[in-house]
Amino acid sequence: MTLDDLRRQVGSGQVDTVLVVFPDLYGRLIGKRVTGRFFVDETAHVGMHTCDYLLTVDMEMEVIEGYAFANWQAGYGDVHCLPDWTTLRQVDWLDRTALIFCDLHQGAEVPVAIAPRTMLHRQIERCAAVGLHARCATELEYYLFRDSYDEARRKKYDGDDLEPWGAYIEDYHILAGTKAEAYHGAVRRHMDASGVPVESSKGEWGPGQHEINFRYDDALKTADRTALLKHGCKEIAHQQDCSVSFMAKWRTDLAGSSGHLHLSMWDAAGQKNLFTTDSGGESDTFRHFLGGWMAHARAISPFYAPYPNSYKRYVHQSWAPTAIAWSRDNRTAGFRVVGAGPSLRIESRLPGADANPYLAIAATLAAGLDGVQQRTEPPAEFIGDVYDGADLPRIPANLTEATAELSSSSMMRDAFGDEVLAHYLHFFHTEQRKFDTVVTNWERARYFERG
Repeated sequence: MTLDDLRRQVGSGQVDTVLVVFPDLYGRLIGKRVTGRFFVDETAHVGMHTCDYLLTVDMEMEVIEGYAFANWQAGYGDVHCLPDWTTLRQVDWLDRTALIFCDLHQGAEVPVAIAPRTMLHRQIERCAAVGLHARCATELEYYLFRDSYDEARRKKYDGDDLEPWGAYIEDYHILAGTKAEAYHGAVRRHMDASGVPVESSKGEWGPGQHEINFRYDDALKTADRTALLKHGCKEIAHQQDCSVSFMAKWRTDLAGSSGHLHLSMWDAAGQKNLFTTDSGGESDTFRHFLGGWMAHARAISPFYAPYPNSYKRYVHQSWAPTAIAWSRDNRTAGFRVVGAGPSLRIESRLPGADANPYLAIAATLAAGLDGVQQRTEPPAEFIGDVYDGADLPRIPANLTEATAELSSSSMMRDAFGDEVLAHYLHFFHTEQRKFDTVVTNWERARYFERG
């Protein structure tokens, strides 16, 4: 949709509300509902303002001290939201509603360095400076529940009380998927009509678990589409009095939810896949990008697994990886090489469905670009069951270990800058600190009587 299209639809009454949004640190869509007339008359030309604390609060909207970007001492001022006109679209599941993503600025021109969308812009620009153009796709897994979000809250999200929309593992199972087709079909149709070109949905390896795939594209488009897909899935579930969760591990005994990331590097014009040679083999760019990605996998893991819960997904023979190795078309490997010729790509199976897509893709580009620049060679291909690779480097066991790896990474410091790195280290430390102070049901069940 163009601004002229929107102006006509506002004039005819087809659109009366515009969601003006940006992703926060968690990847959630944050912003305002602007009346259509005010948007085309005012916001379209000058943008809008929001409080800068939105890039420092936690998931409960609690004000967190210790951030240099925004704090009580500085008075919590504004950031300027400037629309990205390539993202304007109609939201098919909401009545008479359009949506546009914004980039954040301080003042009129200075991008907010710690904003997730800015971070991805920066890594895209760094790649472009050496003639590289990233294309990628995400595969999001989620659980669908018969409980509404309000019902789940009343049940205190108890894993024994919540009712998944499925009674058995339904991986690729058409009959099981049909039972919840009213939901999944609505998601496919609404997303496709809202600028997220869905390819397919399928049952996954848990009762009530599904996966949605949409077509690959440029890195920023893929991040925007991933964020919109997660947001839309929740709103459509709310409309149908059910709920979905992208939590990495919602129950101990069931499969976690992944957010596999597929990526290839193309020439500046986006016409040729630089991962493959003219003869159809794997290029130096492929090897070195893979080498850098793997070499920095532990350091970038907080951007793939941002919460304490995220690391509970990495379980032996659970389809989630536990070691850092690459292999061709091998789902036990953290890095799976698939496709051939123009479709040759690397799939990282490390990211969870809970990852912020902007941060995950930005960190990936930084790691892979470093490999290309340093000509980093990957280790030898692992043949066999990677879960049995006892001598392989491991994925960090928890967020504390992962954050320490990020903190000590000179590559990440060079790629993102001290200000950005410090902001996200504080973010990850805060998530871990908050988890560490909570008494859980597991502790009560274990220690209340017997401890």
